[in-house]
Amino acid sequence: MIRLIPSISISGGKMAKISPNSTQEKWYDKSPLDLAMYFEDHGIEWIHFVDLDGATNERMVNYHTLQVLANYTGLKVNYSGGIRTDGDIQTALDYGAKTITAATVASTSPETFMNWMITYGAGKLILGIDQKEGFITTRGWKHQTTTPYQEQIQYYADRGIQFVKCTDTARDGLLEGPNFDMYQSVRDSYPDLNLVASGGVRSVEDIRRLNDMGLFAVIMARSLYEDRLHLDDLKEFLGG
Repeated sequence: MIRLIPSISISGGKMAKISPNSTQEKWYDKSPLDLAMYFEDHGIEWIHFVDLDGATNERMVNYHTLQVLANYTGLKVNYSGGIRTDGDIQTALDYGAKTITAATVASTSPETFMNWMITYGAGKLILGIDQKEGFITTRGWKHQTTTPYQEQIQYYADRGIQFVKCTDTARDGLLEGPNFDMYQSVRDSYPDLNLVASGGVRSVEDIRRLNDMGLFAVIMARSLYEDRLHLDDLKEFLGG
């Protein structure tokens, strides 16, 4: 059964969502802790924590919010945003993260990423694949590389990566549906990878389709916060 993972994105200490197709942030009048407790009460076990300030500044910023969520709920937290050094990973883990998603470093410094895999184990590290029009984007999606995303997945699959989060940045936050063709292609090429979908989820039907494709997990944000999706309608995936 596919794992449901709500995303909590923090900018300036507040809940925010940035569309890659807009320079404006979308703010949500919700407390990160209240949201996390709500998710936990409805059977969620994991959340995806995005440090938007960290991604912009290329260093961790909102680790105190991470600590609050980890200390005051029983949720497991996957942390992303601004992870660049060994110290960043250790700080995230010390402040309560159970796993780390890293994307930019995987592209710009494969040696560093591989050292993290060796040091912390493949179970602690999720490879972030952020792509637009087939090519890897880095630094909070602001820089588009010439590296095909399939090439990057292949590189790390050959070296033992277990978890991969794939985002089509052109769809994220737009509620136009996931890039099913991308996920099917990755599943067909790497059936043993634990594949996490992120971006575009708009309905229960989208999640059912991803589940039928055999994906490990799906990350949700705007659809939850704008009441397009309700956790009460997702009990088939929450054991309830």
